[in-house]
Amino acid sequence: MNKKRDKHKPPSWPDKLLEKFCASELTEEILGDLHERFAKRVQKLGERKAKWHYIREVLSYIRFSNIKTASSEDKNIILMSILNNYIKVASRNLLRHKVFSFINITGLSIGLACCMLIILYTKDEVSFDQFHVKKDQIYRVTATISNEDNQIKLGSTNLIVGPSFQEEIPEVKSFVRMQSGSYIIKKGNESFDQRVVFTDDNFFEAFTFPLIHGDKSNVFAELQSVVLTEKSAEKYFGKTDVVGESLELRVGDSFEPFVVTGVAKNPPQNSSVQFEMMLPFKFSLTQYKYIDNSWLGFYIHTFLILDEKADYNQVLPKLDQVFLSKAKDELAESKEKFEREEQIHFGMQPFTQIHLDTEFGDVRNGLTSGSNPIYSYILSGIALFIMLIACINFINLTVAHSLKRAKEIGIRKVIGGQRAQLIGQFLGESFTLCLFAFVAALFIVEISLPSFNELANKQLSFSYLLDTQLVVGYIVLFFITGLSAGFYPAIVLSGFKPVQALSNRVRLSSKNYLAKALVVLQFALATFLIIGTVGIYAQFDYLTHKDLGYNDEDLVMVGLERGKEAELAAQFKNELVDKTTIQSVSLVSPGNSYTSAKTDGTERGFFIKWIDENYLPTLQVPIVAGRNFTEGNQNEEDESVLVNEAFAKEAGWENPIGKQVDFFYNNEKLTVIGLVKDYHFSSLKEKIGPLLYKKGAGSLVIKLKHDRIIDGLITIEDAYKKILPFRPFQYDFKNTENERNYEAEAKWKQMITAGALLSILISCMGLFGLAMLSIQRRTKEVGIRKVLGAKVTDIVALITSDFIKLVIIAFVIAIPAGAYAINYWLEDFAYRIELQWWLFAIPGVLALLVATLTIGFQSIKAAIANPIDSLRNE
Repeated sequence: MNKKRDKHKPPSWPDKLLEKFCASELTEEILGDLHERFAKRVQKLGERKAKWHYIREVLSYIRFSNIKTASSEDKNIILMSILNNYIKVASRNLLRHKVFSFINITGLSIGLACCMLIILYTKDEVSFDQFHVKKDQIYRVTATISNEDNQIKLGSTNLIVGPSFQEEIPEVKSFVRMQSGSYIIKKGNESFDQRVVFTDDNFFEAFTFPLIHGDKSNVFAELQSVVLTEKSAEKYFGKTDVVGESLELRVGDSFEPFVVTGVAKNPPQNSSVQFEMMLPFKFSLTQYKYIDNSWLGFYIHTFLILDEKADYNQVLPKLDQVFLSKAKDELAESKEKFEREEQIHFGMQPFTQIHLDTEFGDVRNGLTSGSNPIYSYILSGIALFIMLIACINFINLTVAHSLKRAKEIGIRKVIGGQRAQLIGQFLGESFTLCLFAFVAALFIVEISLPSFNELANKQLSFSYLLDTQLVVGYIVLFFITGLSAGFYPAIVLSGFKPVQALSNRVRLSSKNYLAKALVVLQFALATFLIIGTVGIYAQFDYLTHKDLGYNDEDLVMVGLERGKEAELAAQFKNELVDKTTIQSVSLVSPGNSYTSAKTDGTERGFFIKWIDENYLPTLQVPIVAGRNFTEGNQNEEDESVLVNEAFAKEAGWENPIGKQVDFFYNNEKLTVIGLVKDYHFSSLKEKIGPLLYKKGAGSLVIKLKHDRIIDGLITIEDAYKKILPFRPFQYDFKNTENERNYEAEAKWKQMITAGALLSILISCMGLFGLAMLSIQRRTKEVGIRKVLGAKVTDIVALITSDFIKLVIIAFVIAIPAGAYAINYWLEDFAYRIELQWWLFAIPGVLALLVATLTIGFQSIKAAIANPIDSLRNE
């Protein structure tokens, strides 16, 4: 009986299937029961039917409660298979839908590239001066001077501050002073005008500027020693190993040798301290016999190096204590002399904050111009706008395109796909697309970095991208972008019901408020940037074309040796007066000095210039009342002044001629002999202030014949080389100097324009894709309308109207935001444009026109298509 039963065995493959998927601890028991029942059924039903029953029962045991737990190796294989499948599907979708892939990858790559550039910029901004070993111990001494009228904050001090604070405050271990100057350098037969920085002997011990040649502890041991940078060493010697070599510097009326005692590495571009040549501070003191023990002068930088354990809050009040103790008599004398009392408070600014905290100004004496943090915020805002617009494109196009993938989603759900798995798939596709965009963004950054450096006034390198912190930042940016762009579409697509998906009855909400809101947001951001661009262009055009009150065309400015201006000016006038290429020669003191004096017993502050009798005629500035200075009248230097209209207005003079200006602290009273018409002697960011003119010498201001500019420059250079053969000839045009006042505005104009163009480009690309999908969904509707007699214009209007409404809504939203932003930016200008309707009309019309052209192309194409083909395809 048993032998007969053994002849009838169940099929082997179900057993293997059960062993493969069923938990091992259950398999033996289940198979025993199944085999026993199989033997009974063979006797009762026959072998054939018993096998079918056996297979059915085996399959019934392969259920979730009995499933075998996969090993870690199996899990990895399954995971890799799933990921491989996701990548294949994502790649196929990218290739199948090339237009939408191009729009998404292009938009995201541009957005990512902008973010990368801004991260580079911001990283560089916050990295300023972080390379110094003692950065946390170094503080710049600041001064705040206040009186009843105003408050002035300075980053400068005087000679006595550093030594006094070190002597009286135990926490101050040392100090370093810096002061800039200019020397004529002679090397062979060539001469150069070189900026230098005077500093104390311990400079290279306090600051981390490595010396590639020389000993930092004694590079300034000798009085006439000099430290060069690699750049200046190459400039003067053609090599860097030049310790022991000498350079000739013009001191007084002769050239004296200075020995090179050290060569430093070029200061990094993210350093607030910049120099090419350094001289010992003690040289400037001994050479010019210049010993200043006054506490009330502010003209050099002083840095304090505190003890590592020093408490900033405990050291700070000690500064004023020392000052008030040592300057008591000087303060009393100043109060008596100037008949006013000023409060002076000393402070300490952390060295690493100098670059981004411009409150104390003073970028002279070896310090470079600081940076306003608002620039980083603006650039970050533009990059965020562009990135957001690109993500909106991805979301809208993916959701709109989802109807074409409804069957795929339905099939995946029918065969057991869970919603979480589908979300993972669609997020995987999002990250795959972001990966392509990320790689493209790297190429964009590499290509655009030189132009970005020029606009941002930086020296950023592509190699900076390899910085560990930046790499981490870019990885975070990648994941944020992938999630931002892919999360919402993944939620929507994975929520399709399988029955509706397979029967093509999936429909997105007819209102589709979110998609419309995203389009509105997209175009609102783009229109906002366009409004900003138009506003900046209008203000910049106003600044560069406004009548300044004088003629700055063909004016050449040439500096003269300080202290010898009067003597040299007479020689230049004799040389140039009869030249046919020269229209006039005049003199003016460089810059805008500020001082104070009394008018009618009241002390007032004002600007002061020293000019000769030819200066105002050269600039074509009229005398409103009285007369100009006269040639050859030496008494006018000590007796007479001119004032501008703003000065007379502030003094309350209807007729200033004959009035006196009392420089009481010098016992000098000068009489006003002429009233000068107001003109803009500073940039248009500042109002025309009170200005007083004294007769004196200064730099040359030469008016050239308009049709002889080149010949005129040659004439001036010949005269310059004849009179000052040892000095390099340098000149500047007045109109060029005026344009430099608005260099920052010019750069921001270019940056905002680039941001606006990119944002409107990406927005229109997204609109193009949405219009294409909309037309594809409405193909049958368009065909029916044409069969019923609809005109091409009617169909175009039907398709475009919904999108145009969204663009108009976006424009309305952008107007108040744009108006606020422009007004906020214009607050820095004393002279500014008025906000007029066309500032907003131009951006609105431009956005509407671009959107209409973008949609119109697809609309016209659909409207002129053969309706029979449309209906047949449906």
